[in-house]
Amino acid sequence: MIAISHLSKSYRDVVAVDDMTLEIPTGSVCGLLGRNGAGKTTAFKCMLGFAKPDAGDVRFNGEPLSSQTFATLGYVPERPQLYGWLTVGQHLEIVQRTQPHFDAAFAGELLATFRLDPRKRTRKLSKGQQAAVSLIIAISSRPSLLVLDEPASGLDPVMQRVVLDLLIDAATSGATILLSSHQIGQIDRAADRVAIMRDGKIVVSGNLDDLRSASRIVEATFAGDVPDLGGLEGEMRIERIGTSVRAHANSSSDAVAARFGALGAVGVRVLDRSLEDIFLDTVDDGERN
Repeated sequence: MIAISHLSKSYRDVVAVDDMTLEIPTGSVCGLLGRNGAGKTTAFKCMLGFAKPDAGDVRFNGEPLSSQTFATLGYVPERPQLYGWLTVGQHLEIVQRTQPHFDAAFAGELLATFRLDPRKRTRKLSKGQQAAVSLIIAISSRPSLLVLDEPASGLDPVMQRVVLDLLIDAATSGATILLSSHQIGQIDRAADRVAIMRDGKIVVSGNLDDLRSASRIVEATFAGDVPDLGGLEGEMRIERIGTSVRAHANSSSDAVAARFGALGAVGVRVLDRSLEDIFLDTVDDGERN
């Protein structure tokens, strides 16, 4: 597993990561979400020794970070860190010489999948192609741990789907994956767990299916204009669409449904929330507070 315990990092008077605690069980894909500046990239840097945390502890399969960790860990940074004067093939040769579990056949398959010419210098690649090279470097050794910061950035929708399928396959084979993305749909497809950061803190985390079922939306339709909702708009996020209302009711869904019925709604439905709904509610709550 990947276990982060009370991780903190500040830059002068800016708290980038604030007492972050998160556990990712073996074989799980955990999606890390947050707005720009929430602290995701800083957390990754502290986890992997690229920045020194002020406090906290990180364990990979029960062990602290060491040079040996990187024999079983693959990392994709937010921005590809490639040597522009080297070819794609030369990058993979470096990996082959330094990683004991490098799978040359798998790397070749990945080059073909992403339509990459191993003879081409990386400075001549597009942003998406550079992202693909970074991912191939990270997973060509079939690591048991993956830390990925926006791994599909710059790729077209078809290649984004390929990346997600590769991650799902890796997790099915037992890899533990921590993945950040601004594309909520990517996390929704690939992850079984999710954590949402706000102002450096983990404010929501858990199994994705459990989070959905514990947080519900109540939809109500009225025959005419939507009546006064009796203070509900001050208690939760309300969306009005013509003669319909959507209330992000969380655990109070049954009570909200009853109130809509009492207000004369001609139709009421209680639905599980999407990951996008959960994320937006978490962000909105932070802004109101």
